[in-house]
Amino acid sequence: MELYPPSPTSSSSPRSPSPHQQQPSSPPRIRRLEASVVNRIAAGEVIQRPSAAVKELVENSLDAASTSVSVSVKDGGLKLLLVSDDGHGIRYEDLPILCERHTTSKLSTYEDLQTIKSMGFRGEALASMTYVGHVTVTTITEGQLHGYRVSYRDGVMEHEPKPCAAVKGTQIMVENLFYNMAARRKTLQNCNDDYPKIVDLISRFSVHHMNVNFSCRKYGSNRADVHTVGGTSRLDTIRTVYGASVARDLMEISVSDDNPARSIFKMEGFISNSNYVAKKTTMILFINDRLVDCTALKRAVELVYSATLPKASKPFIYMSINLPSEHVDVNIHPTKREVSLLDQDSLIDTIQNAVEAKLMSSNRTQLQKVPVNQMVRTDSRNPFGRLHSYWKDEAQSSKQEKKSDLVSMRSVVVARRNWKENTDFTSIDQLLREIDSNVHRGLLDIVKDCTYVGLADEVFALLQYNTYLYLVNVVNVSKELMYQQVLCRFSKFNAIQLSEPAPLRDLLLMALKDEELETRGDETETDDDLKEKIAQMNIELLKEKEDMLEDYFGIKMEDGCLIRLPVILDQYVPDMDRIPEFLLSLANDIDWDDERECFQTISAVLANFYAIHPPILPNPSGDGIRFYKKNREEAGLDSEILAEKSVEEEVDEELVAEAETAWSQREWNIQHVLFPSMRLFLKPPKCMATDGTFVQVASLEKLYRVFERC
Repeated sequence: MELYPPSPTSSSSPRSPSPHQQQPSSPPRIRRLEASVVNRIAAGEVIQRPSAAVKELVENSLDAASTSVSVSVKDGGLKLLLVSDDGHGIRYEDLPILCERHTTSKLSTYEDLQTIKSMGFRGEALASMTYVGHVTVTTITEGQLHGYRVSYRDGVMEHEPKPCAAVKGTQIMVENLFYNMAARRKTLQNCNDDYPKIVDLISRFSVHHMNVNFSCRKYGSNRADVHTVGGTSRLDTIRTVYGASVARDLMEISVSDDNPARSIFKMEGFISNSNYVAKKTTMILFINDRLVDCTALKRAVELVYSATLPKASKPFIYMSINLPSEHVDVNIHPTKREVSLLDQDSLIDTIQNAVEAKLMSSNRTQLQKVPVNQMVRTDSRNPFGRLHSYWKDEAQSSKQEKKSDLVSMRSVVVARRNWKENTDFTSIDQLLREIDSNVHRGLLDIVKDCTYVGLADEVFALLQYNTYLYLVNVVNVSKELMYQQVLCRFSKFNAIQLSEPAPLRDLLLMALKDEELETRGDETETDDDLKEKIAQMNIELLKEKEDMLEDYFGIKMEDGCLIRLPVILDQYVPDMDRIPEFLLSLANDIDWDDERECFQTISAVLANFYAIHPPILPNPSGDGIRFYKKNREEAGLDSEILAEKSVEEEVDEELVAEAETAWSQREWNIQHVLFPSMRLFLKPPKCMATDGTFVQVASLEKLYRVFERC
């Protein structure tokens, strides 16, 4: 290569040479970084965002054998992360080194990684959090009389552990996350950006760890966005977390391989069928109980769906893969999000073939052409089969419907009780078995897959099932649903706290006011005196039974007042105008002597109170408005004079507004609480097929023949 000398022009240029062209006089020195700088850099890699911190804390809770994990989040996790569990806790003597880097109880030698079963093992997560946030730990171990609370910063305790009151397990609070990393905080500008990621994370954990109670909520909120009850089946957990519309379109799948020449593994899970429609793939993957990502497996499954289904819809996938520990390398990613598998290609091929076979077998029935007279356009996920979609206020109602459907469906299945959970009372078991043995299978199919259409009148609602249209008696159905739910939730009720204690005497006198009472004994007693005596007798009886009513049915009375009522259906509060009637029935209609009859009659009284009756105020729409017109005679005019003078009667606007609110709330409860709960929980008895509760009013096939003649 020939080198050319620089020209005079370039050498005389006034511009300074660029830094890249300058030759340093000596190489830069290599310095040992301060420990605080090293730890902060490492912390930024391990705790990339609030959801990463939650994942580490939840995995620690699961490693501690917790059966309940609760997560609270404020400002997307930047302001506050609070993770509580009921695990085995942390020893007092371990608290000084708890948040030092590379301190762990999961392993002691490198060889332990070959058989590691815990999710955490490096001892970096808690230490990293103390370098980018303010960490406070409260813990108690079994047998201790009190717990300890201690705060950490930069890996060390800020003070000695302080004794404190504590519940079983550990609570870790992380405040002001990334307070010392301005650039990181700027990348998380929207304070709520990470909350959906945290909800998604807890949802995935709850599906796999179905024996653990999980909850996730915004700090200070009474409603949990994720709430699962341990002990239910995996499909029920998916239904609780992701909704009935997802669960009903899932198929169970399993495959295994024990050939050492290829791969040794066992996979179990659920995949969506051809009816499932989504714009984005949801893949929940656990390998040896560790939540991980596997891009290659995800792409392989998506390829099967795109090739098999004409709509190329994105699938929902849950897979739990178990392999020998020595076939998995868990130490390849800073956040343990990925793992390396032995014979990964062979494993993916086997799973891909199993998914394809399952999907093809389920898709054969979908390929059959449906006769035009049997086509059904509406389903429970589509609002355009409901009467609301044809109202003038369509834009507003569809917006509210979309929001309320998402929120209420999740709330309806929140804290769902296990129907098969054993109780200590054989009488409750007998009553539940009676319900199971008396189920009408045809009505059960209708209830499980029906579509709400709208209200027909004050008592009946319209529902569609396949090509049939039915009238359903809302009062009867809601009463039976409430009765069954009372028995299923026996002794495990959440509470509705009354804003103010309600005096039993006043409520009972209200209920007795319109009843006809026969005078007994002293003929000089007035009706008021007799009512007062009856009310007092009822109060004394309820006081005797108040412990049992609170323990078994969530009805709390204290000092002659009603304090709390039970939650029978989440997101639903009964009509409080019916409390007087409920208390009178509770005092007079219960067989207190026989346990089975006692529980059954109390359940029936509660069911009648919680049933969705028409409001006490008449419906102001249509002819009902006449009940709200002020009395003509009070104005000193008769109807003829009013007619001649074309004087319009005044309407009590305040009362009309109250009535409209009550009737609107009832319809909302029917559509967004009763029908979703009915699809999930109701076991319709055989009598409902003949007593007019369900009445078929139309059949698409028959209507089609009629229209063909036109």
